[in-house]
Amino acid sequence: MDTDGTYGTDEKRPPRAGHVPRPAGPPPALPPKPAHAPAGTGPSLADWLRTPRSSDGPGVWTYGHVPRAAEEPERTPTRQLVSGALIALLAGLLLWSLLWNGYLGGFWLWPLYMFTPDSWAGKLPSVVASYIWYGLVIATLVIGFGRLGRWPELARRMLRSRAVQAVQAAVPARPEEGGPDDPATWPQVRGAGLGETADRLGAEAASGRMNDVDCTRIRRAWESVRAEPSRAAAFADVVRDKGAGACVHPSGARDLPVRAARHDLLARQVLLGTVDDGARNPYGRRGTRLALDPGVLGTSLLAVGPSGAGKTRQLVRPVVESLALQALAGQAAVIAVASAGAQLGPDAAYDVVVRVGDPESVYDLDLYGGATDADEAATLLAEAFVGDIPGMEVRRAATALAQLLGPFRAAYGHFPAVPELRELLDRVPETLGGLRTALEDAGQYVMIRELDARERQYGAHGDPGPALADRVALLDRPAFAGFFNVADGGTTGQGRPFSLSQHALEHPLRVRIDLPERGHADASRILARLLLVQFTAAAAARGDRSLFAFLAFDDASHTMTPQTVRGLQRLRPANAGVLLTLRTLDDVPEALRTPLLGAVGCRMAFSGVTTWDGKRFAEAWGTEWVETRDVTHRTVFADQPLTRAIHAFRKLITGKAVTTDAVTVRQVERERWSASALANTVPPGHAVLSLTSVKGERAAPLLVRLAAAG
Repeated sequence: MDTDGTYGTDEKRPPRAGHVPRPAGPPPALPPKPAHAPAGTGPSLADWLRTPRSSDGPGVWTYGHVPRAAEEPERTPTRQLVSGALIALLAGLLLWSLLWNGYLGGFWLWPLYMFTPDSWAGKLPSVVASYIWYGLVIATLVIGFGRLGRWPELARRMLRSRAVQAVQAAVPARPEEGGPDDPATWPQVRGAGLGETADRLGAEAASGRMNDVDCTRIRRAWESVRAEPSRAAAFADVVRDKGAGACVHPSGARDLPVRAARHDLLARQVLLGTVDDGARNPYGRRGTRLALDPGVLGTSLLAVGPSGAGKTRQLVRPVVESLALQALAGQAAVIAVASAGAQLGPDAAYDVVVRVGDPESVYDLDLYGGATDADEAATLLAEAFVGDIPGMEVRRAATALAQLLGPFRAAYGHFPAVPELRELLDRVPETLGGLRTALEDAGQYVMIRELDARERQYGAHGDPGPALADRVALLDRPAFAGFFNVADGGTTGQGRPFSLSQHALEHPLRVRIDLPERGHADASRILARLLLVQFTAAAAARGDRSLFAFLAFDDASHTMTPQTVRGLQRLRPANAGVLLTLRTLDDVPEALRTPLLGAVGCRMAFSGVTTWDGKRFAEAWGTEWVETRDVTHRTVFADQPLTRAIHAFRKLITGKAVTTDAVTVRQVERERWSASALANTVPPGHAVLSLTSVKGERAAPLLVRLAAAG
């Protein structure tokens, strides 16, 4: 954080992620012991590091994951196996009894007589040979009837699942404690010749002074050292002096005040829930845990569910919390946008908290997003102000704004504040006259022509000026007095401006922006659209994309415009993503609903969605080929008198006619999830989620039981 409280300016910036500063001064005191285990379940840091991690698809919780077979093995009902095994056993005993008692003759003893000398008769060798032959015959009967009765399969069924045995070999081996590959001893650092540094880090982990954030942060710093070996000496010095507190986040924080979900920072994952163990889900994913990470969030996620479905508690907060932890580890930058009072964690979990409309807010919002070019600023503002008005040309609105912003900046050196912008749009004579005089004094004749062009267009057919003035008036309210400052000092408000610019997204920031949704709903929607369009533009324009940039909306209602939907598609290659939550797709213009579902890679339908919303999701998820079995019952008509009598007696006893079943098996194409199934069969606390990774891997829609806490 800069000393003047600004972010995203060129003058002062927080250190980059992975930066290794040189130590200065005496070593500080050791930090306090972490209050909880890294994964939230009790293992020590060393055990957490040694736990194998494996994945067989996007969204799999890799911590201790045991892969399953891709397809369900053909299973015979246990009752049928038991009855078959008993019948085979009885048949085997019957055959042995018949052979032993001679009811079938003595042919089975001929091999014994043929290979036994007559001189052995009545002697011990003859007895031994006889019992050996009896054993061979019994073994043959056991093997034959055992296979006939499927005894081995029954034994496996009772002891252990065949599917689990088949995939155990695919689970990575756990590193040996103290071995050369033990991650708790930092073998990569030791292998680079920094044995003393590795010993110090290992001692910090063993003593409990290092937590999972420290471990992940120092690992990232070590990656920067490997990329630039000249930093090795500085890395060794700072680790020697600060131990687990080396390369700390600019805020000095080494953990969040509280965690509401379970995280695995080594895999950059947050646990979201458990895949339902039902026929709706693919066999390989049933019962497995589901997690989100930048690998899937980089394709953006759209979640739809009614109020009270758990979108904030079970999705938005865990994801934001995970990205905040990654920011402390120097891996991400996260901006969370929510209405005032949303439960997205305490203020201490963020570096910047902007409370729009709250006089006590330390920070305010830069309306222009740190832009210095009038055309760029006008484009962003036009999309936020009038992008949702049907029939309004955003391009003309951007031109109209640029014709005012450019001259104002040329005359005064900064963009206008909200009251000044409103006066310019309303053509207040004093404001326009003062601007013209300032331009004439500065010799800015090109800008005077721009101002003249705006005055000529005012009032013409299709002029966006009045609509822009009405929207700006929503922000020019007494509750927002002193807000929306610009980072170059254009206004004199007491708050320090936060600029959502490309420079801000190049640093591991944790930002929360509270919008006054309750009292100023229209203004909140304008600001939400502005933040979305600023983020998509800034993330795509970043020069350093090493950090994962993420924007989370607790409520994205009425924020979608054609430009913002197109902007979502540019985030994937920019190492950025967006989380959008909606109560219903009706909050999106009808023409944008299908493009929005196509622009995001991850789609989530909570319990309680309507059939209209379900229809859109069903279309987006498409169809699949499934095998169906049609059973037809046909009455059996007997020709023989005895058979007819038996059938009549059976019908008299059971009350049903004798029938035979005709089974037809065929492949048909069906929807993965129908609109009716999404609206009526998803239980409370569940959601249907499909995932796409930035590498193009896909996970079919999964019914997930959400976990409210780790």
